[in-house]
Amino acid sequence: MDSKSRSGRFDLSANKLVEDFNATIMIEQRNCPFDIRGSQAHATMLGKQGIIPKEDAEAICRGLDQVAQEIRDGKFIFRTADEDIHMAIEKRMTEIVGPAGGRLHTGRSRNDQTTTTTKMMLRHTIREVQQAICELQRECVELAARHLGVIMPGYTHMQTGQPILFSHWIMAYFWMLERDFTRFDNLYTRMGYCPLGAAALAGTDFPIDRFMTAKALGFDAPTENSIDSVSDRDHMVEFNACAAMCYMHLSRLSEELVIFSTQDFKFIELSDDFCTGSSIMPQKKNPDIAEKIRGKTGRVYGNLMAMLTIMKGLPLAYNTDLSEDKEQVFDSIDTLLASLRIMTPMIAKMTVNGDVTREAADRGYSNATDLADYLARKGVPFREAHHVVGSMVNYCIKHGKKLDDLTIEEYKQFNDKIEEDIRHEIALDTCVKARKSYGGTAPEAVQHQLDVAREVLARQESACREQ
Repeated sequence: MDSKSRSGRFDLSANKLVEDFNATIMIEQRNCPFDIRGSQAHATMLGKQGIIPKEDAEAICRGLDQVAQEIRDGKFIFRTADEDIHMAIEKRMTEIVGPAGGRLHTGRSRNDQTTTTTKMMLRHTIREVQQAICELQRECVELAARHLGVIMPGYTHMQTGQPILFSHWIMAYFWMLERDFTRFDNLYTRMGYCPLGAAALAGTDFPIDRFMTAKALGFDAPTENSIDSVSDRDHMVEFNACAAMCYMHLSRLSEELVIFSTQDFKFIELSDDFCTGSSIMPQKKNPDIAEKIRGKTGRVYGNLMAMLTIMKGLPLAYNTDLSEDKEQVFDSIDTLLASLRIMTPMIAKMTVNGDVTREAADRGYSNATDLADYLARKGVPFREAHHVVGSMVNYCIKHGKKLDDLTIEEYKQFNDKIEEDIRHEIALDTCVKARKSYGGTAPEAVQHQLDVAREVLARQESACREQ
């Protein structure tokens, strides 16, 4: 039997190839609970407005409850002949309640129905994503708090730059994730306008109450323009953009976990249960999860580009091109959530090798900037001090020494303003403790950062509880 979307107009039944090609029902089943809620709100509004009898509205809502239960129980049969979940759910509900079910679609179209359903699903999903972000952020804070005394090299160009606290390093990712949380929060707000009631593109001549349905479905208000309502997919493009940005941060963290866990660095060791071995090299312990996350970044970026490409030349209003919007978004959702949820326990269980990180900072001349600052405080112009210290580093490299290995006589060969206090001034702990500026790496600055981060987390977690 042909779908209701073809009834009456066509002489020929849909070709089976067309049926299968057009069908989205097999990929959009996660939207079913939201479609049912939207239909119940619409039916209730139709009854209240006197557009359909109240008893029919009530029967429709009861029928939809039964459909929802059948879906939960795995008894609902999804068929490509029904084209999409909207038609399938309405069809089954009508089978349950009889002719009254045929009144449900009064004053709406699948065009406004489908975008309403997807917006509801994405708003729900955003809170899931934000909660997963919070859990990873909390682990960053806990990891930082546990290792507040650990010194490591800070890098620029992957060359040793200055000594920093490990806690300062891991908290950099906390703030990246905070911006991701905020981006998703802003998107949640922008998605707070309900398209339901825009109908096909021009609105409807039935006396519907769009404010009622918007409120019932958790939206702030109805959308303002019916054409834009059914042709807009900004929310889906933007979700992919937010996901891609967040995934970029996960990929950067993964990259550093891979590097820092190598035998050449040994800064960290990942837990055995988050690593794999080699089929031929028995000594190997591979950081496969971090590598996998890094690799999936291309996939999430691709989803964003796919959505942008779908949308780039579409005329108003609805076009079937828009039915290609879900696979990319669903894949980004699943990939991002899975990655956030596996990254959290992976970093929670990793071991930080503080002795190794400190030794790496010590041998890499990371205190050179502090030596230049020391000379500047002694009255040497900084550019001259920079040159002097560069010459000292060159000398140390050629003689196999560290800066703090030099004798006072060797120091004075380069500048006679250097005194015995130099050894204290360029000690790693002194270098780190000196960076007290707001947001710096000094222990007291990092401790303040942790205090602020915990306040941020409390606010974020409160927002996650809002639906």
